[in-house]
Amino acid sequence: METEKIIEGKRILIVDDEKDVLETLVEIMSICKIDTASSFDEAKTMMEEHNYDIVILDIMGVDGYELLKIANSRKFPALMLTAHALSSEDLKRSAEDGAAYYAPKEMMGNIQEYVADVLEGIEKGKGTWERMMDRLSGFYDKKFKGPDWREKEKEFWEKKLKQRIG
Repeated sequence: METEKIIEGKRILIVDDEKDVLETLVEIMSICKIDTASSFDEAKTMMEEHNYDIVILDIMGVDGYELLKIANSRKFPALMLTAHALSSEDLKRSAEDGAAYYAPKEMMGNIQEYVADVLEGIEKGKGTWERMMDRLSGFYDKKFKGPDWREKEKEFWEKKLKQRIG
């Protein structure tokens, strides 16, 4: 499978304060080299001491936006994975703050594909948000009560979807 070829052996940090989420993600991403952290301090230390191909960050419970700043400063692409901060405002903030992807925890069974989207986008100098919208805009349209959430910020999203990495 193409996805597995892209992610196999990649070093990933997964940060979440929920132990069951960490265990599930470690199991799903077992073909990767995984480090986990369940707190802000633990994640901050891991990011300062190691290099990662990608970091997967929860938003609530671990101060994900502060961790995103650290990831950006270390040039680690970040995938925001959230349940409680699942709003059009948080999606936009993640994009503005430099995340490479924003995915709902209820869809974490597809995390391999999301990680592959980011890594492939970086490798090929393509945008990751366009790919994310291809995969998840239908989900977000339902969650955010229709496609109006994008229309309200049309200029921002048009620019973001054209943005390339590298």
